[in-house]
Amino acid sequence: MTAIKRERILAAVASALASTTGVSGRVYRSRTEAFARNEAPAIVIEPGDDVPVEPPVSGCRIDWRLDVMIHVHTRGPIPEQLAAPIVASLHGLLMADRTLGGLAMETWPGPVQHQREQGDATAGWTSCRYVVRYRTTVNDLTS
Repeated sequence: MTAIKRERILAAVASALASTTGVSGRVYRSRTEAFARNEAPAIVIEPGDDVPVEPPVSGCRIDWRLDVMIHVHTRGPIPEQLAAPIVASLHGLLMADRTLGGLAMETWPGPVQHQREQGDATAGWTSCRYVVRYRTTVNDLTS
């Protein structure tokens, strides 16, 4: 069975970010376990809202707006400062092919937010939202 287009887009994002500077290939799709101290820096990719854009372009196709959340986990005295070169690298990689290999119509950056772990002030997350517009047929989310 072919994966729905949203999942193929998320896989394309993970593939594009595999060579992000500073993470040594630690790119995860929806990681559920906590990071050990020696696993930072790392990237976690998660889907956000996936909303049909109204009105439909035609009776046969639906345009979608998918928020892709890219979380950069860092550990150090100023986690957001450590995340800055990683964010710059991942941004360049995503913007190099805004169609994600032809799966999307376009990809645009959204807000960036910083937060610290409550239990460990040296650990932090920089969350980057990217908006991916893509299209499917009305009756098939795989095409």
